[in-house]
Amino acid sequence: MKTVATIFFIIFIGTAASAQDTNETVKVDTIEMGIVTQTTPSVIKERMQEVARLYKFKNSRIKKELSFATKRNSPKMA
Repeated sequence: MKTVATIFFIIFIGTAASAQDTNETVKVDTIEMGIVTQTTPSVIKERMQEVARLYKFKNSRIKKELSFATKRNSPKMA
């Protein structure tokens, strides 16, 4: 009885889903834009000074974080 009800439910949902009307068309408004032929050079008036840190070893922070060891990594005497 359960299988018959399940098959009936699946067929009912399938026919209800295929009966939906999806023929609606949506119109999109388009905008025409012309081509710009004149270009002006952009001038940066204000320059910010940024501080850069120099490390003695390349990727020292990354290597330190990747080389961590847990308590279970150490060998134990049997």
